[in-house]
Amino acid sequence: MDKVITEIDTLGVARVTLNNPEKHNAFDDQIIAQLTEAFGAVALNPDVRVMILRSNGKSFSAGADLSWMKRMASYSYAENLQDAQALALMLKTLNNMPQPTIARVQGAAFGGAVGLVSCCDMAVAARSATFSLSEAKIGLVPATISPYVIAAMGERAARRYFMTAEHFNAQAANNIGLLSEVIDAEHLDDQVNIFVDALLANGPEAVKAAKRLVFDVSGRAIDQNLIDHTCEVIAGIRVSEQGQEGLNAFLEKRKPHWLQV
Repeated sequence: MDKVITEIDTLGVARVTLNNPEKHNAFDDQIIAQLTEAFGAVALNPDVRVMILRSNGKSFSAGADLSWMKRMASYSYAENLQDAQALALMLKTLNNMPQPTIARVQGAAFGGAVGLVSCCDMAVAARSATFSLSEAKIGLVPATISPYVIAAMGERAARRYFMTAEHFNAQAANNIGLLSEVIDAEHLDDQVNIFVDALLANGPEAVKAAKRLVFDVSGRAIDQNLIDHTCEVIAGIRVSEQGQEGLNAFLEKRKPHWLQV
């Protein structure tokens, strides 16, 4: 049985699915490698316009697989460092994908799974979903996922949940910014599709450029270098083929070519 499944439809929507429901989609080194490969392949596919990260079964992901954790307990420092670097690569690959990404969370998301949610641009969860940065309960810390989780939920919330390792519900996750929307479980796919439809209605290259813009601008001082960069971005996209098509379609009151399908 494939534990990571990638499907791409004719609209350019990729669905990467964790398929290890018997173990609550917990991941180990092999699944991490498969996810890295899947995210990398989707990122390089010019036909993909949106990616949905989802899972089969009751849980989104229980985090680290117990048998993997048992193996890690006997690893040397060097082996643990190599193992952590593989997880870090997977998270970076997901976070830096050029296409917009949506996490679909139907159940529990614990430990490293919160990192997966944080790396996605948007996240939709069922009201019944639960979350926990549970590492401190077993004497560890959520180190590798921390840059992405802190960026998603903010430093104040991260201080609390990193240290308490408590469970929190979907509404709390939404309140701190980890989630974009909370919805009844039976309408989870409807909300995901609302995001997909909104993204597909926009210029494909503009969506990617908008995502890059956030990375380029976030945390930087508003100095002349940053101002110059933002001016260059808008000037460049205005004269691009897609920018010209979008502007002309708007002025001519017609649909742009990316909607004429």
